[in-house]
Amino acid sequence: MSRLLGSETGTSAGLRQLLQTGEMVLAPGCYDALGARLIEEAGFGAAYMTGFGSAASRLGRPDIGLMTLSEMVDNARRIAQAVDIPVIADADTGYGNAINVIRTVHEYEAAGVGAIHLEDQVMPKKCGHMDGKQLVAAAEMTAKVEAAVAARRSPDFLIIARTDARAVEGLESALRRARLYREAGADALFVEAPQSEAEIEAVARAFPDVPLLFNYAEGGKTPAVTHEFLRELGFSIVIFPLSVLLAATGAIRSALQRIKDDGTPIELVPSLSAFGEFLDFIGMDEIRELERRFAEG
Repeated sequence: MSRLLGSETGTSAGLRQLLQTGEMVLAPGCYDALGARLIEEAGFGAAYMTGFGSAASRLGRPDIGLMTLSEMVDNARRIAQAVDIPVIADADTGYGNAINVIRTVHEYEAAGVGAIHLEDQVMPKKCGHMDGKQLVAAAEMTAKVEAAVAARRSPDFLIIARTDARAVEGLESALRRARLYREAGADALFVEAPQSEAEIEAVARAFPDVPLLFNYAEGGKTPAVTHEFLRELGFSIVIFPLSVLLAATGAIRSALQRIKDDGTPIELVPSLSAFGEFLDFIGMDEIRELERRFAEG
């Protein structure tokens, strides 16, 4: 069925089903609908709407809490509507207290995403791999998780609780907070920015029977590790928030420099996707079919 005619987008049930297979879910980051479609085309089972990339692409600014709830949900909705795979979305701190979190859950769930992650930073927050983060009290975050779980309309909409305590209070505090958030009903846990392989292993050992999300923040505070390392430790979800953003930035810079140097893109053309091929990818055939179907007369 045509997406334009209202076919189902990626569903929350789809993500829970993926987790139940026992296979690690790989979710590259995207910041727009085109990126999400490329992720789906590449054969990934899920996509991740990156808050870092959303701030960079929509505002041209760093991830320091400048994006509002409505801006993030609008971006999430566009991404979810573009694909048939489930979308995991960054929901920052929930944009306020526990009452605000209730609205946040309603808005993201209505947008069609499969899961959100909420973090225990003070708003305005910072990217989890930046310095200078501050935390709310563990009790406040626990209440937010409880509110999020109570607010969702479908049990298949997943609530992922993130703690940024490693950078502020140390790893043991991060693990204590994560346990509280799990007890509050979080479906999965996200311990942000462990700083060594030993710390990554400690997170996995602390939660052997809990779905865990690993943030593969390219160039961040967490060391680069292999797929096998994470799979053997039992991580359920791996997000890659920066790969596509950084790759696109490099490619755009290179193309712009070539055009500036030559005054024309003629040297770029052989390396570019063909115009017709790109139109096919973004659904021009579907549009033509709909035009024929609904032509007047």
